[in-house]
Amino acid sequence: MAKSVEDLPKDIRQYIDVREWDMRTLEGNQRFFELKGKCLPSIALDNELMYESLIPDQEKLTTEIIRRWRLKNK
Repeated sequence: MAKSVEDLPKDIRQYIDVREWDMRTLEGNQRFFELKGKCLPSIALDNELMYESLIPDQEKLTTEIIRRWRLKNK
């Protein structure tokens, strides 16, 4: 999943703050629990789990990022 986000075009990455948590750490486990995660890998947008275990294609992920950015920046 991290690779999907890393591979986003630079013009899209400017809209997001990428954070990655390691499930082998207490912090990673706590964050996964806070998000009510059930499956790995996962992607959360705006503190909401959007994709669990299924890797979205670039178009789908880009569309969702832009949609959320527009909602927050009206």
